[in-house]
Amino acid sequence: MAAVAVSSDTEKLSNLQSAVAGLSQISENEKSGFINLVSRYLCGEAEQIEWSKIKTPTDEVVVPYDSMEPVSEDPAVTKKLLDKLVVLKLNGGLGTTMGCTGPKSVIEVRNGLTFLDLIVIQIESLNAKYGCSVPLLLMNSFNTHDDTLKIVEKYSDSNIEIHTFNQSQYPRLVVEDFLPFPCKGQTGKDGWYPPGHGDVFQSLMNSGKLDALLSQGKEYVFIANSDNLGATVDLKILSHLIQNQNEYCMEVTPKTLADVKGGTLISYEGRVQLLEIAQVPNEHVNEFKSIEKFKIFNTNNLWVNLNAIKRLVETDALKMEIIPNPKEVEGVKVLQLETAAGAAIRFFDHAIGVNVPRSRFLPVKATSDLLLVQSDLYTLVDGFVIRNKARTNPENPSIELGPEFKKVGNFLSRFKSIPSIIELDSLKVSGDVWFGAGIKLKGKVTITAKPGEKLEIPDGVVLEN
Repeated sequence: MAAVAVSSDTEKLSNLQSAVAGLSQISENEKSGFINLVSRYLCGEAEQIEWSKIKTPTDEVVVPYDSMEPVSEDPAVTKKLLDKLVVLKLNGGLGTTMGCTGPKSVIEVRNGLTFLDLIVIQIESLNAKYGCSVPLLLMNSFNTHDDTLKIVEKYSDSNIEIHTFNQSQYPRLVVEDFLPFPCKGQTGKDGWYPPGHGDVFQSLMNSGKLDALLSQGKEYVFIANSDNLGATVDLKILSHLIQNQNEYCMEVTPKTLADVKGGTLISYEGRVQLLEIAQVPNEHVNEFKSIEKFKIFNTNNLWVNLNAIKRLVETDALKMEIIPNPKEVEGVKVLQLETAAGAAIRFFDHAIGVNVPRSRFLPVKATSDLLLVQSDLYTLVDGFVIRNKARTNPENPSIELGPEFKKVGNFLSRFKSIPSIIELDSLKVSGDVWFGAGIKLKGKVTITAKPGEKLEIPDGVVLEN
């Protein structure tokens, strides 16, 4: 039986190769990257993790942030550090879950400023303060590329070099016969997908940006999601990596019950590696989700040495775990094969994690997160979103908003102003609820409008427990 399966896989691959060769929309690099990914998938390369071999990383491998040496106060030292740095934001995501068309990074976060505005202001203030030139790179997908180019024009007078490049564009695979969707007459955007942010290393190289940066003397890239407001340049981490010649560093932070699905760092056969929930055998999923055994999770703030990226991409050594993502498009079952940048950690030398304060992880994935960052829980200083010291509880309130609040437009229209939540523990809102101005929420608050009724909360009300 096995022999039949092998020949059909070989056949699948060879049919796929000839079909992909005829796709004029993508480059030769993208074609070979895609075929490489599919052939690895067909070989069933997924190594099963042996649960008994998993060890908790020591403090040498996951370094406590507070144990790192503080950076010298001398501005010349800081300038020298920053001149080796590039900031890269993953900007391929659309704001579709929040009801937006176009790149998620142009959603307004605070005071009329978008994610992208805040990122630019942060780097501008660093460059101005230290006389350095930290460039900003935006990795777009074919979904966000055109819009981002238009948006970036408004920063043409700033003191930052802004570069954009696209991640790869791969054809979706039709499950039934394993052929590319675009070959089946699906010529629009629905025929394609961006293969996850694990593609950042290859795309940096393919775009020519990597060699250009190396020729300018840049050594490290700080990679983060554009919607993580906590992902700012940290000199202490950069200095530590340069001193210790760490080629890769993943920022992790203590797990709360809200983060049980996030990937975690483990020591495995003498190397540090990322363990994602998808790799966990079924019988160990609950153990993986517990915050006793696996205390930290990946924030996807990554610091990587540029020379090391070049070496590993050139030798085709970055074989990150493949994440199969099945979808249905217009009634057709398709498959997307993706990879994640965090999984690359095990291929780099002297790779470490850093256990950072929770303030470095402030993603906005839904309007409930937007409520947090627009509230008095945070203030804005030089583009940095800073947590209000008046809140004594180190954890943020948990917020659950009903479907009426899911889209940004609807969310904004339902608040005359964002309530004060400094003393809030949890908020649950369901039904047709509208908020007046100057409202204060304290303790545990639940607001429910009966079906078919509109509930308006008057201005200036204090709701406690």
